[in-house]
Amino acid sequence: MSEPLSSKPIETDPYPHTSFSRWVDGFLISLGQLTAWIWLLLLGVIVVNVTLRYFFAEGHIELEELQWHLYTLGFLTAISYAYSADAHIRVDVLREHWSLTSRAWVELYGILLLLLPFVVLVFWASVPFVIYSYETGEISEAPGGLPYRFLIKLVLPLGFALLFLAVLARLSRIVKYLFLGVHR
Repeated sequence: MSEPLSSKPIETDPYPHTSFSRWVDGFLISLGQLTAWIWLLLLGVIVVNVTLRYFFAEGHIELEELQWHLYTLGFLTAISYAYSADAHIRVDVLREHWSLTSRAWVELYGILLLLLPFVVLVFWASVPFVIYSYETGEISEAPGGLPYRFLIKLVLPLGFALLFLAVLARLSRIVKYLFLGVHR
């Protein structure tokens, strides 16, 4: 059975918190709790759509589009929650045998060389995508589809901005552990 979400930063993580990391992690975990309700809403939309289609022979494109909009919103906000809560997937085959200091160094280099550049690149590339959609008044191409396509496209840079905050919070904790010698 899974544990309920907490609005406090996860304390099983061995790296010491900073005031910045406590604020960011608390915010992102609270946001994760709030947006977790999206999955229930998504389930409801799917059930309504399937019921209408198979029992009443009515298809509604707006419900189908709403499904992928909700999925996108839920997924892109969940990434920052998972990173803040240290609940993301890791390959622990080697990592579990390393010391805490070795893990911290690997995570520091992974953040600086891989994760931060990727997050910045996706954010930087997605902003013009949203601006173009807004300026052209982009709407769904499907008849009866949802308007204001820029809103769903805005979720991409928003999700990566939240992930950027989570990464900076984690980085502050690792720097505190490695370079300031603070161990909890």
